[in-house]
Amino acid sequence: MKKINFMDTSFRDGFQSCYGARVKTEDFLPILKAAVEAGNDNFEIGGGARFQSLYFYCQEDAFKMMDQSREIVGKDINLQTLARGINVVGLESQSRDIIDLHAKLFKKHGITTIRNFDALMDIRNLSFSAECITNAGLNHQIVIALMGLPPSLNEKYYHSAEFYTDKIKEIIDANIPFDSVAFKDASGTTPPSIVHETIKNARKLLPKDTMIQFHTHDTAGMGVSCNMAAIEAGADTIDLAMAPVSGGTSQVDILTMWQALRGTEYTLEIDEEKILEVEKMFIDQMEKYYLPTEAVMVNPIIPFSPMPGGALTANTQMMRDNDSLDLFSKVIENMREVVAKGGYGTSVTPVSQFYFQQAFTNTVQEKWSKISENYGKMILGYFGKTPTDPDPEIIKIASKQLSLKPTKENVHDLNDNNPNMGIDYNKKLLEDKNIESTDENIFISATCGAKGISFLEGKSELGIRYKDNNIKESINSNNKPSSDEITRVSVNGKDYEVIIHSN
Repeated sequence: MKKINFMDTSFRDGFQSCYGARVKTEDFLPILKAAVEAGNDNFEIGGGARFQSLYFYCQEDAFKMMDQSREIVGKDINLQTLARGINVVGLESQSRDIIDLHAKLFKKHGITTIRNFDALMDIRNLSFSAECITNAGLNHQIVIALMGLPPSLNEKYYHSAEFYTDKIKEIIDANIPFDSVAFKDASGTTPPSIVHETIKNARKLLPKDTMIQFHTHDTAGMGVSCNMAAIEAGADTIDLAMAPVSGGTSQVDILTMWQALRGTEYTLEIDEEKILEVEKMFIDQMEKYYLPTEAVMVNPIIPFSPMPGGALTANTQMMRDNDSLDLFSKVIENMREVVAKGGYGTSVTPVSQFYFQQAFTNTVQEKWSKISENYGKMILGYFGKTPTDPDPEIIKIASKQLSLKPTKENVHDLNDNNPNMGIDYNKKLLEDKNIESTDENIFISATCGAKGISFLEGKSELGIRYKDNNIKESINSNNKPSSDEITRVSVNGKDYEVIIHSN
C-alpha cells in the first residue's frame, strides 16, 4: 500500500476559488489549528491572491497573517505560498531587487516552500526567482503550468504531454535550482490521459528522489480522475481541500479522495472521522460569508474556455456587480479564440485575467476593435515569450493602440531599466507619504500599488462579501483595484467595468 501525501489548500486556493480570497484571518485560524490536530501537516497558506486581497479587501497585513499561521502550526509543518515567477504575488511583473526581496521576506515570515510558476512557461521568467528562493533558504517548487485546450482548436503540440516534457528538459538544461516539481492545472481542463503521460515522462527525466506534486481544480468535474491519473503515473503528493472550500471551482475534498482510493493500492492515511469533524467546524465558521452558487458547481462548459477555478467566481461576481452576468456563456465562448490568437499561454494568473478581459471586450464590442492593455502587452512580449507566436494581425492592432513595439527583450532587464520600479522608487513613494520604508512596506507598495499605500496610510476599506451585503457590493473609489486593473467598455449606450482579479 503506497501512501499518497497531500497538501491542504483550503486556506489559500480554497479561499480564492470560493470567496475571491476575501476571508479574515481571525475566522480561519481556529480551523487551521483543528486541521493540524487532526493530522494535516502540509498547508498552502498564502501568496497568490491571498497577498493582495488582504490589503485590498480585508484591512489586514499578509505578513502578519503568515506569522500568525506559523505560530499556530509550530515549527515543523510545511507552510507553502504561491508565486508567479517574475510577477511574484502581484499582477504586474517586477524588477530583480523586488523579486529577491519577496523571497527574503517570505522566509522571514515563516514560509517553508514557495511554489513558483510562469503562465507563459517562459523559462527565463522562472530562473532568477528560483535562485532568489533557493538563496533565501526556502524550498523551491518549480511548476509546469498545465491547461486543456478547447476542443475546437486543432493545435496538436502546445499543451500536450510532449510540450510539457520539453519544458521539463528546458528547466533541467538551464540548471534552474529546485527541490520539487508541481504540475499545476488551474482550470482543471487537462485530460487525465495527458496528466498521466506527462507525469510518467517527468518521473523518467527528473532525479530519482524528486518529489512530484499535482494540482488541479474540480471546476469541470475531472478532479478525482486527474488525481488518479497523476498518482498512477508516479506523483507523490496531490492538492486537496476541506469543505466548504472543496469541490467545484476548488480542489477535490480530502474525504472524497480518501473514498476514491479505498480498495486500491494507494491510501491517504488520514483519520477520516477527525477530518469530518474539522469540516463541520469549518462550514460553521464560514457561514457568514457569501458563497456563490457557481463556486460549488461542476461546469461542463469550462473546457471550452478554459477558465481557472480561482478566477471564475471573481469574474462572475464582477459581472453581477455590473448587471452583465447574462453575458457569461458568451464570454466563455469567446475565450477560446483569445487563447489561440494570444499564443497559447496557460490560463492561470495573470494570463487568465488577460484572456477574460479580452474575451469580455470582444463580447460587448466589435471583435478585436479594442485590445485590452495587459492582453496587448502580453502578445507584444512585455510579460515574456508566449509558447507560440500570437496572431500577427492582432499584434499589429495591439502595437498601434498601445503605442508599443513588439519586444523579445528579457522582462527582467526591461523592468530593471524602468525608473518607476524597484526598491528605490517604492521607497521614495513611501517617504513622500511619510510612511516608514521597511522592507515589508516597500514590498507592499511594489506589489499592491496605490491600494497598498492606502492600507499603510490606514485608509483602506473593508470589501468582504458577507451574506448580509451580497450580491451588490458597493463599488466606490476606495474599493476598486488600481486604474491599471480596470477596463471600461461601452456598448449600446451601456457602460461596463471589467475588473481584473488575481488568483
